Amino acid sequence: MVFYRGVKRPISIICKSLNSSICFGHGYSTLRRNGNSIAESRGYFHKHGNGPRTFAVSIRRYSAEISSSEQMNLIKLLRERTSAPIKEVKAALVTSNWDIEAAQKDLRKRGIVLASKKSSRTAAEGLLALAQNEKKAAVIELNCETDFVARNEIFQYLASSLAKLALLLEGSGQSFAAFPVGHLEELKLNLDHPKLSGEKSVQNAIAEVAAMMGENVKLRRGFAVSAPSLGVISTYLHTSPQPGVGRIAGMLSLEVEDKNVSQDALQHVGSELAMHVVAAKPLFLTKEDVSSDALHNEREILKSQAESSGKPQIAIEKMVEGRLRKYFEEVVFMEQKFIVNGTMSVKTLLSNLSKDVGSPVKIGSFLRMEVGEGLQGLEASTESEPLANAA
Repeated sequence: MVFYRGVKRPISIICKSLNSSICFGHGYSTLRRNGNSIAESRGYFHKHGNGPRTFAVSIRRYSAEISSSEQMNLIKLLRERTSAPIKEVKAALVTSNWDIEAAQKDLRKRGIVLASKKSSRTAAEGLLALAQNEKKAAVIELNCETDFVARNEIFQYLASSLAKLALLLEGSGQSFAAFPVGHLEELKLNLDHPKLSGEKSVQNAIAEVAAMMGENVKLRRGFAVSAPSLGVISTYLHTSPQPGVGRIAGMLSLEVEDKNVSQDALQHVGSELAMHVVAAKPLFLTKEDVSSDALHNEREILKSQAESSGKPQIAIEKMVEGRLRKYFEEVVFMEQKFIVNGTMSVKTLLSNLSKDVGSPVKIGSFLRMEVGEGLQGLEASTESEPLANAA
C-alpha cells in the first residue's frame, strides 16, 4: 500500500488513474504519466487539467538483460581500462545502457572537462623524469596534487615519456637551459601503455591522465643540456620509485682536454658529484660566480653579527673574513666538502682525478632540481617562478 498525505489508495488504483505504462530506457524503468508533470522529491505530481493532483511512485532499476555479476564485471573492466573513480565508472555504464565502449568514450569526454576544472588547483607534488643519450640529457617536472598519484604507474609512465620526448627538442647548449614547456606540449607522443596508448598531443595526454587520476596534472618546467665534445654528463635521482624518475635530481657535465681519457673513470666520479649536488645544494660553481649583491648582503649580515660582540674593529674584520670563507664552503660547489669523503673539497677531488686520468678535469655546469620547490611561496605571491639551482 502507498499513502500520500493521509489519502489511502492502493498502488494499483494510482497506476490505473494515471493510465501509465512502464517505459524502458538506458537500463532502467520508470512509471510516469503522459502529459504535464512536475518532478518533486520521492515521486511525481501529475495535474489533469483543472482536476485534482495525483501522485505516482518513480521506480528505478538496472536493465533486466544484465545480471548483477555481469554488471560487476563490466564495472571492474572499465575501471581497469580507465582508472576512473568507481562512482564515475558505474554512472557512465548506466547512462550508456551497459555498453562498455560507449561508457569509456563518455568517461573520456567528461574527464577532459573535469580536468580543465581542476587546472586551477595547486599541484605541488609529482615527479622529475630524466632521459639521457650520448649527446644530450633532459629533465622535466610533472606535477600533481598528492604523492598518491605520483606513485601511480600511469603517471610515472607519462613523466618518463615526456622526458624522452624532451630529448628531441633543439637548441640546448653545453650549459643547463630551461626550455619552454609550451613547445613540448605541442609535440605528439606515441604511447604504449595498457591504459594510455596511441598517438596524441602532450597536452591531450596530460588532460587524459588528469581525468584518470581525478587531480590537476601539470607539466611545470624542463631543462636540457648537450654533452661536451670531450667529457660526460652525469646524473643522479633521489627518492626514485623506478629508473628514470625521482623527487630530486642532480646533474652535471665533466669536461676534459684529452679524448683518450677513460670515460668510466669520469662517469664514476661524475655520479658521486651528481649525488653531492643533491645533498649539498650548491648555489654557485666557483667563488667568482657569487654575485656582488649576494656577497654584499652576506658581508653586511656577518659584519652586523660581529659588531654585536663588542670586539675591536680589526678583530671584527677578521671575523667577517673567516665567516665569509665558511659561507663559500656552504654555497660554492668547488669549495664544498665532498660528501663521500669529508676530508677533501670538491676542488681537491677534481685535482686528484686530473692526475689519475692524465688530463685536466673541470665541471662545465651543474643543475639541482626538486619537485615542488618554490610552488607554495609562489601561490601567495606574484613573483616569477624560481628555475632551479643551476650554474
